[in-house]
Amino acid sequence: MTEQELARRERHAMVLGGPTTVLDYGGLRIVSDPTFDPPGPHDYLTRTAGPALPADRLGAVDLVLVSHDDHPDNLDTAGRAFALAAPAIVTCPGAAGRLGPTALGLAPWQSSSVPRPDGSPVTVTAVPAVHGPEDGERTPDGFVNCEVTGFVLSGQGLPTVYVSGDNASVATVAEIGRRIPGIDVAVLHMGAAHVPSKFGDRPLSLDSVRAAAAAAVLGSALVLATHYDGWDHFAEGREPIEQAFDAAGLAPLLHAPAHGTWVALTP
Repeated sequence: MTEQELARRERHAMVLGGPTTVLDYGGLRIVSDPTFDPPGPHDYLTRTAGPALPADRLGAVDLVLVSHDDHPDNLDTAGRAFALAAPAIVTCPGAAGRLGPTALGLAPWQSSSVPRPDGSPVTVTAVPAVHGPEDGERTPDGFVNCEVTGFVLSGQGLPTVYVSGDNASVATVAEIGRRIPGIDVAVLHMGAAHVPSKFGDRPLSLDSVRAAAAAAVLGSALVLATHYDGWDHFAEGREPIEQAFDAAGLAPLLHAPAHGTWVALTP
């Protein structure tokens, strides 16, 4: 990809592999869940493919979104360094305490604003996420698996964009849709992530059928698939996701292009 192709756009997104997504949104460059390590083991998880672009090819970044910092498939070593070098991080409260002074921790339904080049704001709203089955055992703080947040981005003249983070709950997506109606674009972490030792090997992120259900519940005009390859604990790749959306009659909504390819966020 040339420097011209990486030039900032008003409303485009590009998946780099794993959950890592670049959002050029209202003149800002926003990166969600940065993971830039090469393939190899990360404790009990194994990365099987590197990112479509290295971190140093992305240029200046205005904001990094971190859904959670507990798992290396969402924030690995190079991704953590990338996030800490950015001017600002928005994440969940627990992760903010660990990431340091540039990180803002938002509880669900709290919002913060980031100025666009024209001075108008992009609003970032934290929304709930359930990182496993609804009936999964909870941590002492009340989280399934760990604390995770999703995000909703909005701004004058811009599409409203939902970034799910590692959420496996369609009921949670329905609640988000009720409280923030009119979500135009859904960036969904899919892949049916699973770890045999957790929750009877049930999915920790949306499987293909639940992802299609989430899309139907939201009524978004465009769904961008992410978090479905690049790690060996992702059980479903692009093909079953496409099949599930086709079976649900939602194939026109789904976008799962080759990594490193821009997608317009205007349906």
